[in-house]
Parts: sequence; structure tokens; C-alpha cells
Amino acid sequence: MKFLKLVLVAIVFLVNLMIASPSWAGQDHTKGADYREVTQAINQLLQLKNNPDEAGYTPEQFQQELAKLQAQKYVMETTTTRAQCHNETAGTLAVYANKPKKSPTQLYFLAAGQETDDDWDCDGLYIPAGTRVAFGPNTEVQELTEPLAVKFTDGTQSIVRTNPATGATEFNLAPAKVFKAGETAWSIPSLSQADINAQAPSPQIID
Repeated sequence: MKFLKLVLVAIVFLVNLMIASPSWAGQDHTKGADYREVTQAINQLLQLKNNPDEAGYTPEQFQQELAKLQAQKYVMETTTTRAQCHNETAGTLAVYANKPKKSPTQLYFLAAGQETDDDWDCDGLYIPAGTRVAFGPNTEVQELTEPLAVKFTDGTQSIVRTNPATGATEFNLAPAKVFKAGETAWSIPSLSQADINAQAPSPQIID
């Protein structure tokens, strides 16, 4: 009788494996809202290819925006891991993260040299006012006069570094969106970098 029960349990387990995606399976980012939004934005931009000035772009700005969107689309088509944030600065980062189906997106604190756990989605970063930042490769450094939240698309491996020559915070990839307070449901508090550095790192998001 015990042997029969073990056989039945084994059969149920195998059936579940065949009909349900296991928890460790890779993520298909092409089925998410981010992919639909980026694809739609690319299609709309391409309609203006011959007249970019109609959308307020110079030809150079048009190509930069198109390249940024195509890079985001490529990331979602070629990665199966969750979005992660990597802190290669000397201070603490405030990151927007969530554990899918278990927690909402909110602020956590990521210490220097750490990266978010791959069970979590690192949706974006909080950038305090006064930060000198370059929002992507080959972009100009700007000093923020107000705090911002930046959002990354699904699957993005965002790396934040401090440029030793300029002292500016640099992103390896341009964010998908940049929000001011009131433009997103995410909380955008008034924190300085000193406030963020004083926070204890959030252990639950650490890899």
C-alpha cells in the first residue's frame, strides 16, 4: 500500500512538471507589458523616420531614441533572467524592486559592491537631487535639481558606476523611463545621498 502511494505521488509530481512551468524556469520577457510598450514606441517612431522634426527630434536625436528602444527590445528578446541592479559605486543605492507575486515595487537599499537577487525584479533606481549623473553611455553629465526615479525594462542588467575622473554616477544602459515626483505610482521621497548611505542595506534583495 505504501509503495502504491509513493508511485501515485511520483506520477502527480511528473504530471505537474509537464503541464506547469517550474519556478526555476526562465522568464519570457516578450509576453510582458514592457515588451509591448517598447515595440509600439518603435513602430510609432519609424512612422516618423522621414520627418523626425514632426516629433521634435533632430535627425541625431531620432537615431539615438530609436537605438535606445531597439536595445531595450533586444534585451527582452535575448534574456530570460529577471532584471537585476549591480552597485559598483562607493555608496549605497536606493533601488525600486519587487518579488513577483509576493511584494509590490518599493524602495530598498543596495550596498556598494552588491547586486539584487535574481528572484527579485529590480525595476529601477531612485536618484537624489544634487547627483551628477550620465543616463547611459556617451550621454552628457547633468546635475539633478530634483529627485528622480528611473525605470528599466524586463531583463535589464543595470550597472551603476562612479566615473573616477568626473565623480558622476554612470549607467551602463539608458533607462526606459525617467519620472519626476507625481508622474508615477512609485514613491519619490526627498532623500539626499547622505540619507541613503545612512540606511541599513535591505537583506532580502541581496544575491
